[in-house]
Amino acid sequence: MSQLLTLEGQLRLVGAALIGMGALHAVLPRLIGWPADLAGTTLLTRQVSYAHLFFIGLTCAVLGLLPLLLAPDLLAGGRLGTALLTAQTLFWGIRWLFEFAVFSPKLWRGDRLRTAAHVALSVLWTWVTAVFTCALLAALRG
Repeated sequence: MSQLLTLEGQLRLVGAALIGMGALHAVLPRLIGWPADLAGTTLLTRQVSYAHLFFIGLTCAVLGLLPLLLAPDLLAGGRLGTALLTAQTLFWGIRWLFEFAVFSPKLWRGDRLRTAAHVALSVLWTWVTAVFTCALLAALRG
């Protein structure tokens, strides 16, 4: 249990969470009502929307595999590990910003389930970004 509280353990947990987030994308369209929302759009719009969703899910899973399987290598401070941690920190930090700067509160205010999802995602992206930031700083210190 105490191993999970180490930076390496947190990196592995973040990796598992990101893989889970990637897998969630398989059912996300039904959870947020995409079939009905996209029914009135063109075939191209529907197919592009689902293709992008697939690749976002795949990206989450692949980006999760790195810390899950390679946490010690990422923390070792080499050029590649540091570059990957920098990229992850930027990527997930920007995702964190989007939660507050891009997604309108109109999407979740007054809806308990969507408010809970917003709070959960805010916590998730804060944790993910913080772990990658701490790992990057540790790798830079070598």
